[in-house]
Amino acid sequence: MKHLILTMAALLTGSAIHAQEDAGSLDVKAFRQAMKDKHALVIDVRTASEFREGHIEGAANIDWEAGTLAQDLSGIDKEGPVLLYCGSGKRSGQAKEVLRKAGFKQVHDLAGGLEAWEQDLQPVIRQ
Repeated sequence: MKHLILTMAALLTGSAIHAQEDAGSLDVKAFRQAMKDKHALVIDVRTASEFREGHIEGAANIDWEAGTLAQDLSGIDKEGPVLLYCGSGKRSGQAKEVLRKAGFKQVHDLAGGLEAWEQDLQPVIRQ
């Protein structure tokens, strides 16, 4: 019985850690809803060439690989919502953590990135 309780506690702790890692990631529906906030800043953290291939309407492009995201947003209100996305969710997840450490309060990323957005048949701007 003691072993069972310890095993369950370990599983629950692991689940809690996993949930914390995913904190701030929004599915497509929640991301679209968050975009309706007129103060929301939508940022595509992919490269400029990826951005030109297709992006979410109204998104600004700040290349994550340039390493200047927090610096580029230094003049932005840190209380306002910032919505990030990339191709699959990896870069935007990393960017989310950098912005949180820089003091931004409402930072979210699109779970699954632009791939999830397109799979949900959401519109993409192509240049």
